[in-house]
Amino acid sequence: MYQKKKITFAFGLFLLLLSCTSGKQVQSLPQDVPDRFVKDNMEYAGVMLKLQLADANQKFSTPQGAYPRTADKKGKLVTTSMYDWTPGFFPGNLWYAYEYSKDEALKKEALRWTEKMEPLKNFTEHHDLGFMMYCSYGNAYRLTHNAAYKEILVQSARSLATRFDPKVGSIKSWNRFASWHGDKTYYYPVIVDNLMNLELLFFASEASGDPLFKNIAITHALNAMKNQVRPDYSIYHVVAYDTASSRVVGRETAQGYADNSTWARGQAWAIYGFTMIYRFTKDPQFLKTAEGLADYYINNKNLPADKIPYWDFNIGQPGYTPGVKSNARNVKPPYRDASAAAITASALLELSGYVPAPKAGQYRQFSVATLQSLAEPQYRAKEHTNANFILMHSVGSIPHNNEIDVPLVYADYYFLEALLRYRKIARNEKLFEE
Repeated sequence: MYQKKKITFAFGLFLLLLSCTSGKQVQSLPQDVPDRFVKDNMEYAGVMLKLQLADANQKFSTPQGAYPRTADKKGKLVTTSMYDWTPGFFPGNLWYAYEYSKDEALKKEALRWTEKMEPLKNFTEHHDLGFMMYCSYGNAYRLTHNAAYKEILVQSARSLATRFDPKVGSIKSWNRFASWHGDKTYYYPVIVDNLMNLELLFFASEASGDPLFKNIAITHALNAMKNQVRPDYSIYHVVAYDTASSRVVGRETAQGYADNSTWARGQAWAIYGFTMIYRFTKDPQFLKTAEGLADYYINNKNLPADKIPYWDFNIGQPGYTPGVKSNARNVKPPYRDASAAAITASALLELSGYVPAPKAGQYRQFSVATLQSLAEPQYRAKEHTNANFILMHSVGSIPHNNEIDVPLVYADYYFLEALLRYRKIARNEKLFEE
């Protein structure tokens, strides 16, 4: 207990210094504070992942795989096939743990779980190939430089590009979306989450020399900026298009509280997405959008003091009425979403490198404070609990009455990513290879 208090005090001092420090002065900060914090959490992550592997490997040989996703009500591991949208996160977690520890046993497992997903390079049924393949094969290529992985990623980008309609100017997310209002079905829905999959396209352009992928990504991003981002820099979750005219025919929510509310993870996806898009394009309009989105999140009056948001920023507020068939209308507890917090923490660390002081320090301070909250016992699970996922208290979709107050594999993924980014920034290292 004494050691924990000692580290926490030092961490508070580090945050104070960080808030007053620009990006060019990071190396002057007390190096041992972030190193000890990251060491504690990454070593713990390695333990949890090995425990989780013991369960997951029992189902590995099934034809479509059995990739950890969440836990059931009894705390047992819930897996999904590789054709779901989340399978890439588990091998991604293994890659991040290996990147920190250099543990060859973790690398061996990361390779095994990644390579089982190769058939997905030709998958075209939904938009999530970026999550599926870039979080797995993208990290595999980054850490091994295996040329075969690069070719798999480029082919995956070709498959994702088949969902782009140049008349609409966006990548179709789902094949259909039934409105919670019960009166409409949309056949060209685009969700804000889709921004995350553009990284695969940007990578494929650089890897192949074909500008088509980058052009698709930029066109999609411009439409999202125009139609998905509100004037106050909150976001609409779903924007539906008419394929004949490219006209917007609906702006609704699928997983948020209301059509006009701000679903927390959707806001997190947007912050991360537009930050990443700026990394590849250096177009200042994308940076301005990322900053606006981040400032909306950071300064929101409904954000709890520990910086772990409620699942929607507007739950229960006057003027925000959920769809008549949405289960969100019956939800009473203000559930937190650790996944939104982890995604935002990782995104802000990158974004801080593109803005001047004092905003750079503000973004880093907020991110590190979020990581500190996630590392506390309230959110970080104990060994042999929580199906051996790292973080507790995430939300999948309350309107669908699915994955409410549970661990989620992607919360762990972005938590680990943020920890590694934090260590690089504290050491004045580059976040990305050039």
